[in-house]
Amino acid sequence: MSMSDNAPIPRIGVGTIIRRGNDVLLLRRQNVHGAGTWSPPGGYYEYGETPEECAARETIEETGVTISNIRFLGVTNDFFPENKKHFITLWMHAEYASGEAGVNAPEESTEVKWFPHDELPEPLFLCFLNLINGPAYVEGHWFNR
Repeated sequence: MSMSDNAPIPRIGVGTIIRRGNDVLLLRRQNVHGAGTWSPPGGYYEYGETPEECAARETIEETGVTISNIRFLGVTNDFFPENKKHFITLWMHAEYASGEAGVNAPEESTEVKWFPHDELPEPLFLCFLNLINGPAYVEGHWFNR
């Protein structure tokens, strides 16, 4: 079986669950796939980065928040057939370090807010739903320490 040169290929994304006490930082997406849904900060994994560097970069670019204690959490396999997109999302877990959360990338999001981890808004972004509800390759619950 050969793959066509025009066949869509999976891209790698990085999403970051950021904790501040019992709260999680989320943003409402716009002008990107999943527009209107709530998602943790994240984006494309860039050449030469570590997952930790990508998590820190995307978080500050999108929200103005600096994070610490960044560590691997899990992987989701995310399909968006309507957009012909397929992502392998590396999920990282981090602690809030500093900064006032806000919309730093207005072309990509309309709101940035902290939510209690057990009172998440709706609708949630597909990749985040896959992390929370499965299918995901993760040990334990996403909010465990």
